[in-house]
Amino acid sequence: MNIMKSEIGMMVVFTIVILTMPLWLAPIGAGYPDLLQKFAIFGLFAIGYNILFGLTGYLSFGHAAFLGIGSYAAVWSFKLLTMNVLPAILFGVVCSGIFAFCIGYVSLRRSGIYFSILTLAFAQMSYNLAYSVLTPITNGETGLQLTINDPRILDAAVTSATGLPSTTLFGLSMSGYSGFYFCAVVLIIGFFIALRISRSPFGLVLKGIKSNQTRMKYTGFNTRPYMITAFVISGMYAGLAGSLMAVTDPLAGAERMQWTASGEVVLMTILGGAGTLVGPVLGAGLIKYFENIFSAFNDKSLHELFSFLPEILENGVVAIIRPFVGEGWHLMLGLLFMLIIIFLPGGVMKGIDRIKTKFGSKSEKPAEQSE
Repeated sequence: MNIMKSEIGMMVVFTIVILTMPLWLAPIGAGYPDLLQKFAIFGLFAIGYNILFGLTGYLSFGHAAFLGIGSYAAVWSFKLLTMNVLPAILFGVVCSGIFAFCIGYVSLRRSGIYFSILTLAFAQMSYNLAYSVLTPITNGETGLQLTINDPRILDAAVTSATGLPSTTLFGLSMSGYSGFYFCAVVLIIGFFIALRISRSPFGLVLKGIKSNQTRMKYTGFNTRPYMITAFVISGMYAGLAGSLMAVTDPLAGAERMQWTASGEVVLMTILGGAGTLVGPVLGAGLIKYFENIFSAFNDKSLHELFSFLPEILENGVVAIIRPFVGEGWHLMLGLLFMLIIIFLPGGVMKGIDRIKTKFGSKSEKPAEQSE
């Protein structure tokens, strides 16, 4: 009963926080729709990745492949069927799930670094196929985009205006804040499913695999079906995130399948706290926010920011900071990541838990003394 109450309380708080993001993120310059959509989409991506990495302990370097497949599948749904987002999302999740089963079936025959290298190899093969070999399907380096001549057989009876159509949910446009709230609702549903998985017997088995898979095998427990299932679920989450990327911006490119995109979701999960429920969402939000802030700086804005300093000091500070912003914002991200790993091992959420425990123990001591 207490567990159910805690789950309900967590879902209520999470739902309120997500749906009110435009309000409490506006003061820090992050309340506009495009960035909010990224928060929701990559938060969902990180939640799914956490099911594999955080619960099961299997580090995949190839999850961007499923992100790209979800995007390609969704765009093809827009081109062939309808601009309604529901078939596109269903198509993207199913295709990424099938692909994840094929890759997981092979990759999960190995563990540790060998598993990670295998997933990276599959992801890079997928990227190269999408970039060059499968150009009739992916449109190569140009990327898959909508055209006016697309059949869209389910929308054939609807007369379209001049120009490209936009994605809709039964007539509701998926651009701007309506697109964010659609992504936010999907994120909330995805978070609820991940919460139920982590608290279920299936989730306990995954945690047991992470703790000591060898001991489980010695007891006669077959862990392979559970690992494949976790891999497929995680891949379907990535495909869902990729589909939402196509929903908010109906195009798909091979760059979404690069190893850098896989590395980014690893950073998100570790930064927020692998194995925690809220941590991956928080990590995704932090990285996307820092990307937006630091990449916007240039020489002019840096000089304006430090204009209060004497000219010599101003030029010196700008020269030092310049490599860490703009196109080099990844250097700043790496620096922040190093600081968090050094001073908050386990991620931001586990750091917060340690702070709560520390202050909680201090508050209990005076109470014990008064008794």
